[in-house]
This record gives sequence, C-alpha cells and structure tokens, in this order.
Amino acid sequence: MSKVNILWADDEIDLLKPHLFFLEKKGFSVTTVTNGHDAVEEYQKNDNYEVVFLDESMPGMSGLETLTEIKAINPHQSVVMITKNEAENLMEEAIGSQIDDYLIKPVNPNQILLSLKKIIDNHRLVSEKTLQDYQVQFRQISMDISSGLDFDGWAEMYQRLIQWELKLDASSTEQMEQIISMQKSEANIEYSKFVIKNYKSWLENGDGPIMSHEVMKEMVFPNMDDDRPTIVLLLDNLRFDQWKVIEPILLRSFKMIRETYFSSILPTSTQYSRNAIFSGLTPLDIEEYYPEWWLNDMDEGGKNNFEGELVSEQIRRLIRKEIKHEYVKVTTVAQAKVLQDNILNYLNNDLTFIVYNFIDMLSHARTEMEVLKELAGDEKAYRSLTRSWFNNSPLWIALQKIADREVQLFILTDHGTIRVHTPSKVVGDRDTTTNLRYKMGRNLKFNPKDVLEIKKPEEVGLPSPNISSSYIFAKEDRYFLYPNNYNYYLNYFRNTFQHGGISMEEMICPFVELSSR
Repeated sequence: MSKVNILWADDEIDLLKPHLFFLEKKGFSVTTVTNGHDAVEEYQKNDNYEVVFLDESMPGMSGLETLTEIKAINPHQSVVMITKNEAENLMEEAIGSQIDDYLIKPVNPNQILLSLKKIIDNHRLVSEKTLQDYQVQFRQISMDISSGLDFDGWAEMYQRLIQWELKLDASSTEQMEQIISMQKSEANIEYSKFVIKNYKSWLENGDGPIMSHEVMKEMVFPNMDDDRPTIVLLLDNLRFDQWKVIEPILLRSFKMIRETYFSSILPTSTQYSRNAIFSGLTPLDIEEYYPEWWLNDMDEGGKNNFEGELVSEQIRRLIRKEIKHEYVKVTTVAQAKVLQDNILNYLNNDLTFIVYNFIDMLSHARTEMEVLKELAGDEKAYRSLTRSWFNNSPLWIALQKIADREVQLFILTDHGTIRVHTPSKVVGDRDTTTNLRYKMGRNLKFNPKDVLEIKKPEEVGLPSPNISSSYIFAKEDRYFLYPNNYNYYLNYFRNTFQHGGISMEEMICPFVELSSR
C-alpha cells in the first residue's frame, strides 16, 4: 500500500515505540508529538494527514481541546481518541465532536491497525462514491453551462462547481482535478461571453445583478437592525471558495442568516470595485462628485485612501439621519492587533466598517515570494492556506470576542482572483496601466478574441483620463504581457492569482449575513 500519513499526539509517546515500529512495518508513516499544542502546530504546517491519534489526557491542552482546534482547521479530518477513561460523558463529548473511533488504553497494535483500516476503507468508499457522483453530474453540468444562463444561473453554477471542488479536495486524483479544472474553464468561456453581451446594459439600464456600487444601498442599509450594532467586514480579495472554507470556523460561534452574492464591477480591482462599494457610486461618478478623492491609475498616491470619507458621504445621502459610524482599515500586523484589542469598543457604534486586507496581500505576495508559490501552488492549496490563516488570525480572535454579544455581522468582498494560465500580448504606450488582467490607455494593440474592449468608458461608469483612452479586460484565465521580455514574464506570472478581468472567480462575490447565537 502507499504510505499513509498519521499524526500521533501522546505525552507518553516513548512507551509507544513498539506500536510505531509495527505501523511503519505495515507501510504507515507516523509523525509524533508529545502534547496538544505541538499537535496543532504540526497540523497547521501540514494538514495532509489521513488520521490523527489523540491521547485524551495530555497535560496542558487536553485531547478534546486539541480535537476542537484540529477540527476548526479541517472539519473533515479523521481523528481517533485514545483514553484511559471510560466515562460515558467523556465518550459522548468526543463522539459529539465527530471523532471517527476511540480506543481504550492499553491498546495493542492490532487494535490500532483495525481502526486505521476501518477509517481508510471508509475514506476509499466515500472517495469512490464522490467520484462516481461527479462523473454522473459532469454531463448535466456541461449541458447547463451551455443553456443560456442569466446572472443568477451563473452564480448558482459557480457555487455548484465550488461544491464539487471542495468534495473532491479530499479524494480526487490528478486526473479528476484536471477534469473539474477543464469544466471550470469551459464555464468561464461561456460566462465571459455572457458578460461581454450584457455588461454595458447592466450599467446603462440597471437590468442586471446588484453590483459593487449598489451593495450598501440594496444589501446592507435596508437590512440593518436598529436594536443591535452592525459590523460590515470586507475581506479584500475573498473568493467564494475561500469563503466556504472559513465558513465552518465562523459557524462555530455565529449563526447564519443568509448567504447570497453580487457582481463586482469591471475592472475587478480594489481601486475600482472597493471605492464603488464604499461610495455607492460608479468610478465615473466618484471622479465627478469627489474629484479630490479619486486618482486615476497612473496618478501618484494611494488609490483607496478616502474610503472612510466616501462611506460617510454615502450614509449622508442614503440614510439621511445621524448614525454613529466608524471606518477601520487593517493592512499590517500592528493594525490587526489593534483591531483585536479594540473590537468591543466598536460595538458602541451603530455601524462599523472594517476592511481587512490580508487576503489581497497574500495573493500578491504569492506572485513575489517563492515560499508562498510553494504553499499556494494550486486552488486546493490556496484554500488550505486561507483556512489556516483565518483560523490563526487576529481577526478570528477579534470576532470571537463579539460572538456572545448582540451584534449583526455582514461579510463581503470587493472582488476575487483567478489563477492565470494563458498569456495574451498587448502593446501600449508608457502611460498604459500595469495590471495583468486589464489595461487602460491610448492606442492599445491586442488580440480582440482575448478581451472585452470598452471604447467609451463613460458608458460603463468608468473615468477616462484622456479623450482617446479605452479599457480592455482579459477573458477567462488570460494575462496580459508586453512583447519585451515576453518569455521571462510568461513563466514568472503563469499560475499566479490575479484580478482585474472577467471570470466567475473575480466577479461573483459572496455576501453573508451572520448574527450572534
């Protein structure tokens, strides 16, 4: 059999050497730790364990406490509890925490082997059933992709594909990963056609989905509860699949009220989509009404430095009454610590906006840093890294502090990201924007098959620094490269996570309402 990885935590691990030797002879690979804290730390570094053995009565962090931490990282992890205590309430608590088996000390090697085989065979059967179910659904999904979906249909399709990705994460072979990746690519081809056909009408006629500049007006303000403080948490760059892996962690402490979606405007980049969310205006209108707060792509200075002012103006325009509100932005570890320390103070406001930039920094750092390229080498790893970050973040510590208070929590994002694979050559002058998924400039030369071109930016709510400026947006998984040093940048940026263009991952954004339990 191929090596099966096991993590074993027991403060008397030295006494278990015969058991470890027995398992290694049977083809298992066992990593050992002597306490719960080390078990959690080891698991955070590598959650690719088939089974975790936990001694219930370890000093410090008990087995049950360790179990809770590991399940928060990965709710689907198989765990065997080993205990000297046969008390009924202890076993009920362990079983209620979703252990897969428990053994009573002293255990013999054959008991351990039997437990492993039972769990692994169960994994195999579940894996086979998952693969069979997806194969059955594959044809139906392909037919639905080609059936002329509206935006709601595309949002539902995107979430179906994510559900299959998440199910297959634990059991898929490389071949199945390639198949679902191909099906997502097929979906994005059709989704791009859909957006290109309808986007202008959405902005001109308002006959499309709720978009970035409408989120506060349509989704937040009408649903605020006057009897509770409201927190609007914007996790920058959060894709729907990343939301789904942190959702189980949040639902340990909060209650789900609703989960829905909206569409990011184009470009799907922070400067445009997030300013639109907080202002309640298109970028063109921001430039017209608040020119001192809008900077075009090539202008010097920070492009999102006035979000607090913009949201205050939106409250003034739409709510038309005094509400105590505050805007908080977290872009550094120090600011995250301040949030963690001060979160309870924000409950004195009627409405608090928190922008948490870590996920955006993570995706961009992944392009620049070799270590993160290894850690987030594909979609599955990117999700795992997001889950591990959130579970150990100051943000989650802060949210747990307010979980037992009467509070209303909205979680949303400004846009998502897509892993890019296909280069597309663009030629522009020195004032052309540098983003890999969209370009704004004059006299752009490009392959028309690769892009949505907007010759009149004002028709889709975008400013135009020059009378001859136009925008192009990359379709599907393309990324723009200049002819200079083409081969170097082709390899440098391939398989990195980017945003700014047209894809389900970038445009279909989660919006979630939670409350305290």
